[in-house]
Amino acid sequence: MSGVILGEKSNQSQVFTEKGIRMPVTYIKTSPCYLVGIKSKQKDGYDAIKIGFKTSKKINKSTFGEVNKAGIKTPLRFFREIRIGKYLKNLNIINENNKDGIQIGEKKIFIGDEIKAQDIFKKDEKVNIIGKSKAKGFQGVVTRYKFAGGPKTHGQSDRLRAPGSIGQSTTPGRVYKGKRMAGRMGNEKITIKNLSIFNFNYGGLFVLGLVPGSKGNLLEIVSNN
Repeated sequence: MSGVILGEKSNQSQVFTEKGIRMPVTYIKTSPCYLVGIKSKQKDGYDAIKIGFKTSKKINKSTFGEVNKAGIKTPLRFFREIRIGKYLKNLNIINENNKDGIQIGEKKIFIGDEIKAQDIFKKDEKVNIIGKSKAKGFQGVVTRYKFAGGPKTHGQSDRLRAPGSIGQSTTPGRVYKGKRMAGRMGNEKITIKNLSIFNFNYGGLFVLGLVPGSKGNLLEIVSNN
């Protein structure tokens, strides 16, 4: 199957496979997630779907109008637009009874309908999970790039975690772009590929492996087909 859903990282645990191998498992909460809108090549120049996730106490007027037009009574907090063709290759846009929707396999989901993980994915299916990594602030080269640092003996006093030489002298007389140096670490978009779906429950799914970010981090779960 080919689908996409939004979720948030929840608990991490471990399970044993049928072969007795211990594996890390992450629970991702995916409810509530709705199909908010569809963009087509004829109207917008490209094919894409827009989905919304998680309830919100506050919602601005423009977002409220979009959600209300879709017939969704739940105020949503997060929205993502996913282009068809980049990730979703086996997803079709349909129109029945003047209602726009998508078809994933035999499952049909129309604008305003809730997307459930068990409807668009199946057990043991491979998925890619996209999210932001943990923000770690400004870090030195030892933490950021695993540099060994300077010598610990022979009179050195302040070079233990220093980066060492960062270039030459007269030629070229500058530091090359991309040189690995101290800087901000984390808070980057990360894609973890080919994680297997272990199981489902009413509000989400379990994947074998670890996913980006801390608990409560927003994730995109995309089929790898």
